[in-house]
Amino acid sequence: MTSFIRPSAIGNRQFGLIRSFGHRNYRLFFMGQGISLIGTWMQNLALSWLVYRLTGSKLLLGVVGFSAQILTFMAAPFAGVLADRVNKRALLVITQSVALVQALILAILVLVKHADGTPVIHVWHIIALSALLGLVNGFDMPTRQAFVVEMLEDRADLPNAIALNSFMFNGARLIGPSLAGIVIKLAGEGICFLLNAVSFLAVIAALLAMRVQPKSAEAASRRVLHSFKEGAQYVAGHKPILSLLLLLATLSLVGMPYGVLMPVFAKDILHGDSFTQGCLTSAVAVGAIIAAIFLASRRSAHGLGQILTAAVALFGAAILGFSRSTHLWLSLGLLVFTGFATMTLMASCNTLIQTLVDDDKRGRVMSFYTISFVGLGPFGSLLVGALAARLGAPTAVLVNGLGCLAAAAVFWMWLPRFLRLVQPAFVRMGIAAETE
Repeated sequence: MTSFIRPSAIGNRQFGLIRSFGHRNYRLFFMGQGISLIGTWMQNLALSWLVYRLTGSKLLLGVVGFSAQILTFMAAPFAGVLADRVNKRALLVITQSVALVQALILAILVLVKHADGTPVIHVWHIIALSALLGLVNGFDMPTRQAFVVEMLEDRADLPNAIALNSFMFNGARLIGPSLAGIVIKLAGEGICFLLNAVSFLAVIAALLAMRVQPKSAEAASRRVLHSFKEGAQYVAGHKPILSLLLLLATLSLVGMPYGVLMPVFAKDILHGDSFTQGCLTSAVAVGAIIAAIFLASRRSAHGLGQILTAAVALFGAAILGFSRSTHLWLSLGLLVFTGFATMTLMASCNTLIQTLVDDDKRGRVMSFYTISFVGLGPFGSLLVGALAARLGAPTAVLVNGLGCLAAAAVFWMWLPRFLRLVQPAFVRMGIAAETE
């Protein structure tokens, strides 16, 4: 295992909270990806609003969420093997280009009308294009996660880079949905999709402008299934990484899908419109940005186990409260806590996993990270959509909150052993003095 601390890391400490900006490639990535993510969040809101406007169906919101994520679940294991074998930057240029085309097709289908003025787009178009984007994300996400290391000359800055990625993601989440709510009111959903297509040009340009020394890749002669099996055995035998992935998988299944029902809460519970939905999504982003700043200021993995447990409990309590709220300002306040907890959980798990994993397994392990956090989401989306159709959206989200509280209790009982298992790994990396 490569040492995680290098002497030259000291030079970037002058940058403080943004010390990863000391790396040219990361600066390019941050700027390009930040612009692209604003477009992505605009599309996410516009798509869910379009589906609910066209159909009025809570179940179809879940079906579209399922179609957007099921191929991510299926593709991610093979994407992890591929990421360990090929040039990651080239693969990312391909995935981002295909995502651009997907957004452009959506825009055309929404903006073009039949002679009688009816829209060309139908729900089956949305489902098919969402499935295509899910396939793209299945390859993009684990590759992008593993590529972060290659953008940094000093891997001591990796935890900071992960926290800044979280800040970037949720800064876009703050801007994109609010902007989408306004654009939908003024010009319709199609312009949101068109703006998203244009935004991909920024991240593609940033990737092409990077100067990267690719890390040694796994020999391509080895069979894909053998490489995947090797990665799975590595995860199964590494109890700290396995426990983090199981925690993420549980929350992905029973907690995170509450967001699928956001149009229902905005329109039917809070009696608002697309701008209301944008405000709700932006409130989550505000909490996540606060969490990202908090995590970026941290110097090590010290105390992350306890922080993880608290974050899961806070997340469950916050969405439980949100499920019962009928007042906009109370809902917004609760979603701030939801965003804080979600980002703390995601970034903490990502930091710990990326810190513990061996370099030659990084792509495959991050593919399991993608499966755990995103891949089980489609099943959660179907579940919450079906529960909402039968019992109502508030009750469905209430069930989500209770499931998260149960997960927090289980992880809290596992925590002492988790900390004991993590300790030797950090001793080998030379940061045991800062880690419990």
